[in-house]
Amino acid sequence: MSFMENLLMALSSLKAHKMRSILTMLGIIIGVGAVIIVVAIGQGGEAMLKTQITGPGNTVELYYQPSDEEIRANPNIFLQAPFRQEDIRALEQIQEIKSIVASSTQMSSIRFQQETADVSSTGINQAYIKLNEMKVEKGRSFSTSDFLGGRRVGLVSHVIQEELFKGDNPVGKVITVANQPIEIIGVLEKPTGLLSFSSMEIYLPFQTWRTIYGSSDYTQVTLQADSSDQLQAAGKKAARILNNMHNTEDSYQVLNMEEIAAGIGQITRIMTLIIGSIAGISLFVGGIGVMNIMLVSVTERTREIGIRMALGATRGQVLTQFLIESMTLTLIGGILGIFLGWGTASIVSIFAGWPSLISWQVVLGGVVFSMVIGIVFGLLPANKASKLDPIESLRYE
Repeated sequence: MSFMENLLMALSSLKAHKMRSILTMLGIIIGVGAVIIVVAIGQGGEAMLKTQITGPGNTVELYYQPSDEEIRANPNIFLQAPFRQEDIRALEQIQEIKSIVASSTQMSSIRFQQETADVSSTGINQAYIKLNEMKVEKGRSFSTSDFLGGRRVGLVSHVIQEELFKGDNPVGKVITVANQPIEIIGVLEKPTGLLSFSSMEIYLPFQTWRTIYGSSDYTQVTLQADSSDQLQAAGKKAARILNNMHNTEDSYQVLNMEEIAAGIGQITRIMTLIIGSIAGISLFVGGIGVMNIMLVSVTERTREIGIRMALGATRGQVLTQFLIESMTLTLIGGILGIFLGWGTASIVSIFAGWPSLISWQVVLGGVVFSMVIGIVFGLLPANKASKLDPIESLRYE
């Protein structure tokens, strides 16, 4: 018999026992679907996590870690901003640097009429808005003239609107920040994403922030390069320049968020592999169900097998027939499991807010693994069928 004849016979046998075939395939469907769901969610979560950590890309953050000698010489060193105006001007001379994102943050008290709140007040430069993609829900964002003129305007977070203004639109209203009047020109969109959270924040043009708090130093500096290839070179040059300017050895260093994200990605991949392996146990259980139902099928069709062998069917032909039937059963279940996993992972990604990354390797692996299960767990029933004695089989009732 040809392969196509065996395939049609297998489909006919499955169709003759619809409910039994569906229940047998259910274990394979759930197993393959569970593996695809776990892998897709794991990869999607990893991608979202990396995006949240690394930001828009091609950036490194400078940080200051004083030595023991510096701490002993100045116990209050951690209370001081580590970056000065001249530091920024020196960093701007580095050829590989596209832009410098500088900001300074201080906890402060704000007031509107009789309501007060403690907030994080951050002075930012123009590059900060572009890099962090600050989106305004109400009102407008900062303009170039706001930065150059040091206007007393500010952007507030969604939480300040809810807490201080009880949900009312605060745009155009004047609040006091550290006893200085500031007009609210915009409300930022509520952040979304895996690592996003809302807090009481107000953003001011740095010139305005410096006037209010009397400080021209920065607490945070991020460098953006034209390409990722120039990133490490720019970071090393910046650290060397700052250490020379401040007469320190290695106090100024580069924090590469992409390396941190790569380390976290490695952990998430290991966790995905472990959970995926646990989900794969259901595939093993489904394979046992296939073997069980094929043994039942062999018993039920003993007389049919005897007739075929009496008409000249060889042991290899009988073995092939039942292997193809087993593979057909698991292959159909695997394909349905792929659709189940794909659909479920897509739905989860929509609600979770991250991409559903289903690679063709996982889909192909699901199909191949289903066929392997059919061969492995169908081998025993097929072998049993091929070893039946034709005379005894014809006598079987």
